Amino acid sequence: MASLYEDSIALIDEIKEYLSGYPHIVFEKLKEPDRIITVKFPVKLKDGVTILTGYRVQHNSVRGPYKGGIRFSPMVTLDEVMSLAFWMSLKTAVADIPYGGAKGGVVVDTKKLDEQELEAVSRAYIRAIFDVIGPQKDIPAPDMYTTEQVMEWMVDEYSKIKKEFTPAVITGKPIKIGGSQGRKEATGLGGFYILEQLVRDYDLKDPTIAVQGFGNVGYHFAKFAHEQGYKIVAVSDSQGGVYNKEGLDIEYLYEIKQETGSVINATRYDPITNKELLELDVDILVPAALEGVINKENAKNIKAKFIIELANGPLTKEADTILDEHNVIVVPDILANSGGVVVSYFEWLQNIRSEVWSKDTVFEKLKLKITRSYQDVKKTADKYKVSLRKASYILAVKRIADIMLKKL
Repeated sequence: MASLYEDSIALIDEIKEYLSGYPHIVFEKLKEPDRIITVKFPVKLKDGVTILTGYRVQHNSVRGPYKGGIRFSPMVTLDEVMSLAFWMSLKTAVADIPYGGAKGGVVVDTKKLDEQELEAVSRAYIRAIFDVIGPQKDIPAPDMYTTEQVMEWMVDEYSKIKKEFTPAVITGKPIKIGGSQGRKEATGLGGFYILEQLVRDYDLKDPTIAVQGFGNVGYHFAKFAHEQGYKIVAVSDSQGGVYNKEGLDIEYLYEIKQETGSVINATRYDPITNKELLELDVDILVPAALEGVINKENAKNIKAKFIIELANGPLTKEADTILDEHNVIVVPDILANSGGVVVSYFEWLQNIRSEVWSKDTVFEKLKLKITRSYQDVKKTADKYKVSLRKASYILAVKRIADIMLKKL
């Protein structure tokens, strides 16, 4: 059985035929990370001192410093971190920002840690990887079970070792220490800008939209779409969802979610399950929560003609094939949810230049960047007569390969 990383890099062979002018060594280099760092570090917890395992995988840096999040989870594996680092190389290339790809992780269950212990783990991990990160080397960010507070501790620890305040070493920080305006909205807003492009390119008239996932990303996508007059007919969270064919009041649902913990308590709308939401007869489906929610079991029941992947990997490979055969247009996660990494890049730029941008400036620059990325992917898809997903891979690998050739 192939590992997650082997499954990920298999796409290199799938697209080589479209990039036949490049030497074999370019593709082989992309299959191997530049560096794999495994660290074992002691941390004092309430039960005593324990040794934790951490990773930092730096996949490729020909386009710029490594970039990628740090996740804390008992399920973290080296195989997973390697795969995520590979995808970050492609995501930054599709977004056309001057970064490579990296990822980090610590094998730890944050649900068993109090705040003091979480801080201790965060600082100890940075001490362990200090030598391989930096504003011009590798710039971490938050990921699964890490927060802007965790990033604040990490910046502080790095700065103490460096003996100078170095905010540009990490993105996703609180605004008070150099974080960017607009970072919280970035991924959902980027998805909204993608929606605008789909509506324009495919001449969609008053499209109906269903959003699966009402966390930070799903909420902000729905909020921006609703404010611009789009009809969101269904949303859901982990407990279930609500439906109204005439459209939902997104701010009302947000208030209900804040007050009660779930949108299912919005009694003015009809209840709907997550399964039913995915299979609704809508124009656009936006999976914004978990991976693998559309798979070979339910793909044939999907009625939406457009899917915007705001979650990471919400479609399995089998589902993607089925939907492609049914002419469903899928905007892949590597493009659709790239707003987060784009605004991370803006945060880093502001830190490097000692600038502070307004939220309006960040949003304007994000719109220009993600719109251009979508258009580049669309042109590639039209040129090679392939799906947007395959086109995004072709474009990303080409952008990396073009720089790599100059350095061979």
